[in-house]
Amino acid sequence: MTASQPNQPPGASRPEDGGPERDARAGMNPSPVAGLAAEYAAKAGLHRTHDGRVDVLRSAGGVQGIAESILPGLVFLITFTITRDLTPSLVAALAAAAIFTVVRLIQRRPLTQALAGVAGVGISAWLANTTGKAEDFYLPGFFTNAAYIVAMVTSILVKWPVAGLLFGFIRNEGLDWRKDPARLKAYRLGTWIIVAVLALRLIVQVPLYLMGPDGLAALATTRLLMGAPLYILGVWIAWLVTRPAPATDLTGDEAAPKG
Repeated sequence: MTASQPNQPPGASRPEDGGPERDARAGMNPSPVAGLAAEYAAKAGLHRTHDGRVDVLRSAGGVQGIAESILPGLVFLITFTITRDLTPSLVAALAAAAIFTVVRLIQRRPLTQALAGVAGVGISAWLANTTGKAEDFYLPGFFTNAAYIVAMVTSILVKWPVAGLLFGFIRNEGLDWRKDPARLKAYRLGTWIIVAVLALRLIVQVPLYLMGPDGLAALATTRLLMGAPLYILGVWIAWLVTRPAPATDLTGDEAAPKG
């Protein structure tokens, strides 16, 4: 899934990529803050296509990355539903996460995402095993989700919205968007959209968690549906909302909107 953008002739400049002049300025005057922001954007895993659009599916880790985030929880739910036994269900979830690490080793791909998944499943399994409550397998995710919300709201308040740090470098805007009140406002709105996605997860899932065993199946199902699929949708909407305004030529005619 990618945010749509009209085709352009080869070599044509776009408002969102800033053209060669901006590239030259960025090369002549590198900013330490810009370097940190660029590194953050790279580590966040966002990718762009050859024509400058955000590749949302690849940014979510591709099909394999989405499977890595979904399958351990799905395996846990299915095993627990069949056996009603917590121990084999936790072992099965850990095994599913470990398999992806082995697959990445065979593929010689970076292990960061797979190892993070194993660590996350391990913490969840340890907590559920300690309390003896199957629903506690999903509890650490609430704290992680809340931490992201706090971080993103803080970024909005200090006028360094996360959406700007991520999308700004995909669009080759660098940090120039912070000098434009309209662009800053757009990126703050885009960050609020992502915050809304994260908040919606808590609003829906926490009451199900509080229901205990009676809400386990619904909690696990909504965790799957509101994980990668909802993230992809939220990022895509944020990308569309934050796209630059159409350029105007010397005659005042508007160019076609760019994504």
